[in-house]
Amino acid sequence: MPVRLQKYLADAGVASRRASEAIIVSGRVAVNGVAVTELGTKVDPAHDRVTVDGTPVKGKRKIYLALHKPAGCVCSRQDPLHRRTVGDLIPKEWHNLNSVGRLDFDSEGLIFLTNDGQFSLRLTHPRYGVRKKYIAMVKGRVASEVLARFVQGVRHEGELLKAEKARLLTANNTASVVELELGEGKNREVRRLFESQGLQVKRLQRTQIGPIKLGELPKGKWRILTASEVRTLLSIGERAAEKPFRED
Repeated sequence: MPVRLQKYLADAGVASRRASEAIIVSGRVAVNGVAVTELGTKVDPAHDRVTVDGTPVKGKRKIYLALHKPAGCVCSRQDPLHRRTVGDLIPKEWHNLNSVGRLDFDSEGLIFLTNDGQFSLRLTHPRYGVRKKYIAMVKGRVASEVLARFVQGVRHEGELLKAEKARLLTANNTASVVELELGEGKNREVRRLFESQGLQVKRLQRTQIGPIKLGELPKGKWRILTASEVRTLLSIGERAAEKPFRED
């Protein structure tokens, strides 16, 4: 995917983006052997050869992982309480990967890790509205009226919480299983939706992000997202970016 030349240089560690702009304007950068001084120039990291003062620039390899986060694991790379982290579940050489969004300590399911900041932004900023599905196992019987309120939106701690879809999968007097689809994913939003109705979530699993499903990926295991999956996820954000965005 083509990127602006100054971003390519910054991502490769040549200099900051602003300093990279100055390097380009000064005529020190060449693309496929041709000097480039225009800041709007785009390059394809997979095919173009970029040099600075005649020295080839090697782009940072972008990595995209899908991980089945288990409960009892934090999404940050380091934890002051020395609890298990997602970093403990992936190879040590990928120490520069960060989680895309969060799942709280007690929740489990699908989460992405990457070193691509733009990818992370496209999947987490509310304006892009990438939908996520969750399965919540709740104490007691969840009434259909409660699910209707979730879709309409409820206020909790001064914030509007809202599900795009809410569906009761099973229910009896002791427990219910509910599938929720969210567009924003505010902090602990699923748990807070139920808390607002006096209901307790006993287990919470994220099963899908955009079109990517958790599937049969075992707990604590990861897989590399395919190039096609990455393009699809980014395209969702691109389509959403074309629509007006309004924050509550």
